[in-house]
Amino acid sequence: MSTLTLHRHNEATQPLRLLSNAASAATQAVTITAKKISSQLLLDGARELVIQHQGNEYHLRLTRNDKLILTK
Repeated sequence: MSTLTLHRHNEATQPLRLLSNAASAATQAVTITAKKISSQLLLDGARELVIQHQGNEYHLRLTRNDKLILTK
């Protein structure tokens, strides 16, 4: 039986690595690439987007300085 551990690098640009620890085999690293989507496509001309996650609402807002802010 193998154990899976998900490791996240500190830098947002780094891919996630899934490590598989099998008792009879050496540890293997498999790269998982994150899905990318343009903020312009996501917001579709709006300044705010409401995201529902596990019964909660999160607001993704575009500021006047073109920064993104996610709040609960």
